[in-house]
Amino acid sequence: MPKTVSEVRLDSLLNTAVDGIILIDDAMRILVFNSACEQLFGYAAEEVIGENVSVLMPHEYAHEHDDYVNHYMETGERRIIGIGREVRGKHRDGSDFPLELSVGEALTPAGRQFVGIVRDLRPRKAVERRLNQLQAELVHLARVSAMDEMGSAVAHELNQPLTAVMLYLQAVTRRISALNGDGPKDHMITETIEKAKREAERAGNIIQRMRHFVEKREPDRRSVALAPLIDDTLELTSVGTNSEGIATSVDLPEKLPSIEADPVQVQQILVNLLRNAFEAVRGSTNPKVVIRAAHSSEAVTISIEDSGPGIPQEVHERLFKAFSTSKRTGMGLGLSISRSIAQNHGGDLTVDPGGNGKGATFKLTLPRSAENSVPLMSAGEFAGSTKQPVPHSSSPTQDFDKGDRQ
Repeated sequence: MPKTVSEVRLDSLLNTAVDGIILIDDAMRILVFNSACEQLFGYAAEEVIGENVSVLMPHEYAHEHDDYVNHYMETGERRIIGIGREVRGKHRDGSDFPLELSVGEALTPAGRQFVGIVRDLRPRKAVERRLNQLQAELVHLARVSAMDEMGSAVAHELNQPLTAVMLYLQAVTRRISALNGDGPKDHMITETIEKAKREAERAGNIIQRMRHFVEKREPDRRSVALAPLIDDTLELTSVGTNSEGIATSVDLPEKLPSIEADPVQVQQILVNLLRNAFEAVRGSTNPKVVIRAAHSSEAVTISIEDSGPGIPQEVHERLFKAFSTSKRTGMGLGLSISRSIAQNHGGDLTVDPGGNGKGATFKLTLPRSAENSVPLMSAGEFAGSTKQPVPHSSSPTQDFDKGDRQ
């Protein structure tokens, strides 16, 4: 028997509706189950029509639903009907998901019937979670920005007392020389003062590099010598990093070409990679971090290897994505920004995740400078430092593993 015009219209309405529409009778049997419901719950209409509507609900909701309907049938008191509410539905695969449910009532010649309109809340919930996450990250970014400005101000303020300490030490040295004249010198006092002067100068150099590292500035690419840049980065990374007991070594070729880059941005990448490496090996047996370099006719590659447990597969897949981190603290922006900086320089940042007893190795590749014979700028010059480059360490007893490092 062909359908009437009204039936065709109803079928069209039901099957083009974006929201799920379910019609049940007073015995809670499903009478109508539209196409949107099929997509939502994973059942074909013919599989559920005639079944109790509880097949679409988690067990705890099925029991509550029976109580609600029976209570309404006995008392006429509405608890669901005409009121939208959030509930949970059960997919054919057994998983449950959030739904918005609106229920209406219809009195028909066949008896009392109820129509439910359901809407999938998963997309909205996902957006809400993302917005909450972004809001938290924006608040964190505001704190980071404030700390950057504070760090620069603190560095500026500390320079003044350090300069005063240097002047006082120089005055003491001159006074001792004047008092002793041509007489015997107290070498212990002289050596102690000289050590104090060197430490004050070292502190001033670190503060100066920190100021350059955090200050806001336009990128300035030029020919940069890598060896002193790496030495300065190691010293800068040691500030605020618990690297005590970690064997750190540097293995560079004798004639390492300079790179064409912004030294501050490259140092930003290296600081992030080194801090991650120190974090990865902390607590492991014989913790070790090795910095190596190699070069081709077009590029220089800096490798940072650690002796940690490696990077798990699930972390490796999202390692360079923004706001992705395996740390208990941090924003998950470091590696994402570092790769962006490398790629903007015409290079790249990649990783060998290691595992099975092998640590991770990050490789930073940057283009060689066209003027490799005489670099236009060394790391010490960009940092405002006058110190000599730190010798490369090949054992935990040298340079970067000294107990007096701050």
